[in-house]
Amino acid sequence: MTNQNFLVTKSTIVLVCMACFLMTFKTLYAQDIEPRRWTPMPLGVHVLGLGYGYQAGTLYFDPTLQIENASVDVNLIGLQYFQPFKLGNKLARLDVKIPYLSAHWDGLLAGNPESISRHGFADPILRMSLNLIGPDAFDSKGIKEYYAANPVNTIFGVSLAVTFPFGQYYSDKLLNLGQNRFVFRPQMGMVHNWGLWSYELTTSVYIFTNNNNFYNNQTRRQDPLFAVQTHLIRQFKNRMWTSISAGYGVAGESSINNIEKKDNRSDILGEVALGFPLFKKQAVKVTYLRTQTFNDIGSDTNTFAMGWSLVF
Repeated sequence: MTNQNFLVTKSTIVLVCMACFLMTFKTLYAQDIEPRRWTPMPLGVHVLGLGYGYQAGTLYFDPTLQIENASVDVNLIGLQYFQPFKLGNKLARLDVKIPYLSAHWDGLLAGNPESISRHGFADPILRMSLNLIGPDAFDSKGIKEYYAANPVNTIFGVSLAVTFPFGQYYSDKLLNLGQNRFVFRPQMGMVHNWGLWSYELTTSVYIFTNNNNFYNNQTRRQDPLFAVQTHLIRQFKNRMWTSISAGYGVAGESSINNIEKKDNRSDILGEVALGFPLFKKQAVKVTYLRTQTFNDIGSDTNTFAMGWSLVF
């Protein structure tokens, strides 16, 4: 069996649908890493995913808050659903993500040891995507025929994700699981496939509405955050795949009651991932994600995550 034939087998297409599942474990300020983001999903496919992630690291706050030696431990359980559909003759997709968090913070506040925990739902995310270049809205057979006719191909897409302020939030607390604001994330990206290899590049802008009920009845504003991520992906003949990824985010300065906080982000992310079939219609993905801040305010974290997905 040749490499090109391997890429277009029906079982491989099913695996690609399952591998699209990524229970994205968010860093503490919004960015994510998501390989195989633009891989087309055939019409008639539904994907349900369940994921678990653990994140731990060091937090760096504004010195005026008098918080030192701060650390965080987060356990996440998330539910995710994918549904491809037809928009004109183009292939579109709906994603729904619902995260539940258990977080614990430790540190020194004005020199005194303090700790706090939160347990509850974080903000859910709804995303609509549209592939502008690449296969049209096909079923599995049509996708297979497209790859057979185009063994080297490029896909380009756009999307809009909306984070809804439905997560747990207390206006008298500084640390919360929800943000109490909408976040709009327009995104565009491409993937170039050749043989068993793929290269992806995605750019995003995070646009934040105001939190008018911030700590002690204050108003918190935040400038847009600009992000880019890139991925190199390798498939194997046993239908496994692996990827190495990198991302960078910059800007996003906030202000409270119109007083600028001088907290622009400058963060780099790196991830390795492995996906493999479990049964005919199930797959598993494991990831390791490292985030590192270049500024005095931000976070350095390590994240381990595992996701399970089911096609039905």
